[in-house]
Amino acid sequence: MAYTIMLDAGHGGKDPGAQYEGKQEKEDNLRLTLAVGKILAANGIDVLYTRTTDVYQTPFEKAQIANQSGADLFISFHRNSSPEANQYNGAEVLIYDKKGLKYEMAENILGALGEVGFKELGVKARPGLVVLRRTRIPALLIETGFINSDKDNKLFEEKFQEIADAIAGAILGTLDEAQNMEKSLYRVQTGVFRVRENADRMLYQLEDKGYPAYLLMDGEFYKVQVGAYREIGNAIAMEQRLRDDGYSTLIVTR
Repeated sequence: MAYTIMLDAGHGGKDPGAQYEGKQEKEDNLRLTLAVGKILAANGIDVLYTRTTDVYQTPFEKAQIANQSGADLFISFHRNSSPEANQYNGAEVLIYDKKGLKYEMAENILGALGEVGFKELGVKARPGLVVLRRTRIPALLIETGFINSDKDNKLFEEKFQEIADAIAGAILGTLDEAQNMEKSLYRVQTGVFRVRENADRMLYQLEDKGYPAYLLMDGEFYKVQVGAYREIGNAIAMEQRLRDDGYSTLIVTR
């Protein structure tokens, strides 16, 4: 399965983000976003961007762009800041909740940044952030050091390419592991659609009923599936539950 990832350079245009001694967060974010995207694209990932130039988008607009893109994953790049210069240093990764692929990827990215030299501040759940709350696909926000930390800035500039390589490597490694794992999992498919809106309609209906549903893009088709089980018996039980609820189903392995 080929993955599509939406990369977001935080802030932009009239919103410079955090600033320190002539540095603007929006510029660092865009530079790193493009560098990581170049590596991902060279390794077979279909890379999309919320912006590639200095334009302003609200967090709601960024989430909307991601939701309409058909991407499998949304990653937003930022740099942190603190009330006082050199008060803190280190990298952290923010996610909506500590579940699923995004949590595993966040842990891997943070570990990779730690190996480059950043202090690891942890993976943190931030359900209140718009770009994490409003996206309907797994979403991460990377804080690549503090922009008002001389230590982090030195690291950011001197090891810029290593940082981009580390983040991209963690993303690719996580996706590769997930893909290998998915091949051995049983899922219950409830629909295959050519039109995204029709797939979304079924997805939202299943989610409203409490089913662990998700959308999988496969070529020109949108597949709505429920669950991911190692044991075939668990998939059969879910299939029966869905059929009792009026859905036509098929057990698949991808």
